[in-house]
Amino acid sequence: MITKSDVAKVFDTVLSIPGMSETVKIDLKISRKNVLLLSYFIEQGLLLEKDDSNLMGIVSEESLTDLKNISEECLQKASLVELNHKLQTLSLAFK
Repeated sequence: MITKSDVAKVFDTVLSIPGMSETVKIDLKISRKNVLLLSYFIEQGLLLEKDDSNLMGIVSEESLTDLKNISEECLQKASLVELNHKLQTLSLAFK
């Protein structure tokens, strides 16, 4: 059986492939609902602790910042920044 450490090593190897750091342009058309969901999942992923037992342990701070920026840019383009903020505030009230 493959361990989490083995998966992390494979993932790290894939991320090290030449050209993986090159910028690509993606023309993406998705619903506002999916923009909110994507932003939510990115935020939840960024809340995970960085340790060697999960893939977050091998992701650079720069990559995490890039993901956060992508999430924010998608919310801005979909005019959902304010709604997302209100939903976050509402979800905190239930914790």
